[in-house]
Amino acid sequence: MKKAFGGILTLLGIIGIIYGAYSFIQHTGESRSVIVAVIVGIIFFFSGISLVRTTKDV
Repeated sequence: MKKAFGGILTLLGIIGIIYGAYSFIQHTGESRSVIVAVIVGIIFFFSGISLVRTTKDV
């Protein structure tokens, strides 16, 4: 269960980082919303990776 949640967090983080990068390149949206999307994406990505790595298989 924890590994599945970690995988979902990782995917959401990747999506957030890609969305922020795309918005930054296309100059769409405010700079504040782009920064928030990237920061939240990075947090989700690293917390998901950490959760997958630290959870042991049973």
